Amino acid sequence: MQKAKQPGAGASLAKSNPVQVKICGLTRVEEAVACARAGARAIGCVFYSGSPRNVNTAIAAEIRRVLPPEIACVGVFVDESFKNVMRIVDRTGFAAVQLHGNETPDFIAQLNRERIFVIKALFFSREPGIAEAPRFPASAFLVECGKGPLPGGNARTWNWGEAAPIGERHPLILAGGLTPENAAQAVRAASPDAIDVSSGVETGPGRKDLRKVEQLIAAVSAAQARRTIFA
Repeated sequence: MQKAKQPGAGASLAKSNPVQVKICGLTRVEEAVACARAGARAIGCVFYSGSPRNVNTAIAAEIRRVLPPEIACVGVFVDESFKNVMRIVDRTGFAAVQLHGNETPDFIAQLNRERIFVIKALFFSREPGIAEAPRFPASAFLVECGKGPLPGGNARTWNWGEAAPIGERHPLILAGGLTPENAAQAVRAASPDAIDVSSGVETGPGRKDLRKVEQLIAAVSAAQARRTIFA
């Protein structure tokens, strides 16, 4: 099986480094390109049939092909089998995965052995909770509220400062209800290394509003991070 190229060093310590932006839920090649040109350092494609942003591997592979190599492409999964995760990684060329379900530490260790950059989602209001971070051998943690019908953020704002302790010990990506209007406030509260935004920059599920993407990136451009996640 062909191994995907790692997204740079990832999660390295940095003395001066801006908070990075990951735009998630991309479903169109041209919008992924526009997000990268606007300054996003990572894009996410959802491979979960229950999501309105679910995308097929052909579109995801084309997104990876046309984006510059320094832009990290992250596949988002929910309780998927190891075999299917690796099948999609192989077909798309994605080098990173984001796990939004009840995946075990052993599952993550398997992915680590395949040299996959693993982001594990933790939640403030449900399991797996923020306190469980030490159990998981992940490259970084995405932290959000965990309320709502979908495994993701469900566009719900929350007390972002609750995620701050994770960032003191682990690479932290903040998510949940982020928009151009509140992203700076959220970053001040949680001091993350990166933020993950989907519905907050959309005109509809999976359709990104480039003006909102640009506004959001500008809103956090002055904030500094402890680490570089997407190198």
